[in-house]
Amino acid sequence: MSGLFRTRVTEFFGIRLPIVASGMQWLSTADYVGAAAACGIMGFITAGSFPEPSLLRNEIRRCRDLAGGKPFGVNVTMLPKLTEKKTIEQIFDLIIDEEVRFVETAGRNPEAYLPRLHAAGIKVLHKVPAVKYALKAQEIGVDAVTVVGAECGGHPGMELVGTMVQAAVAARDIKIPLIVGGGMGTGAHIVAALALGADGVAIGTRFLVAEEIWAHRSYKERLIQADETDTTLLLQSLGNTMRVLSNEAADTIKQLEQIHGGNLDVLMPHISGKVGRKAYETGETAAGALAIGQAVAFADRIEPLAAIVDRMENEARQAFERLARLTVPALRCKED
Repeated sequence: MSGLFRTRVTEFFGIRLPIVASGMQWLSTADYVGAAAACGIMGFITAGSFPEPSLLRNEIRRCRDLAGGKPFGVNVTMLPKLTEKKTIEQIFDLIIDEEVRFVETAGRNPEAYLPRLHAAGIKVLHKVPAVKYALKAQEIGVDAVTVVGAECGGHPGMELVGTMVQAAVAARDIKIPLIVGGGMGTGAHIVAALALGADGVAIGTRFLVAEEIWAHRSYKERLIQADETDTTLLLQSLGNTMRVLSNEAADTIKQLEQIHGGNLDVLMPHISGKVGRKAYETGETAAGALAIGQAVAFADRIEPLAAIVDRMENEARQAFERLARLTVPALRCKED
């Protein structure tokens, strides 16, 4: 299928569908991002998944081959206290050297890096958990913005405003291309987001069961069994809310927060990304704070990413058709 969508997001990235496969720590590799490019959507390799610059460089080059000339980008998540400024600068140096065209930033204000990225011809998509941060990002000169609602996996912010509200509020004042995420799992969600004034959607959780995601099959099978009630919120004590899969590790972390509050030293052994990576490797989903959004309800089978995207496109077409049937034809005035 082609020609179903033409939005500022499809034009901004040069993609066929207004879908961004947001960077997911450890999981957004060249295989996954290259498959996204082949599907006509936008994907981002997560720089934080590669501890050595040489590994990231090799992954970018491998993705370029898999993408076959179609666009892709690199995600740079700049979480306070967890990322050194020098490392961020090195990552951007590498991205510029490799002539990557798009960067997705999150976790911290990217203003200091924008002049150099823009001078290199790189367009910056910044991801935020609230409209007020989107407005600031627009003010400092990012090229596009993603606003995620409370339903999203990972970090939905402290205010926990739902995606339906976030999208409509953001659309009033955001003039640059606007992407919304959180709970997006079907083609009907894409149509709804566009109707609210967004230009595209960000999807993470729904794609976790794609074959190109390298995580253990048992992990994916656990997601297939889950529904929209199988997530929980952690880390409010750190001022960095995280939506994760409900599991034994999440219960332990909640107990520790009640006793120790926001003591990062106490919490880190349980929330460390390395613990989550081990769960992806082994399929032991009782361990680790595993970022999962409420759209896990729509993850119903393990299949190639292309098959998931095809289904979403069909669902979007059906949603448009439903809306067309609900439209009342204009009545023509009868001439006397």
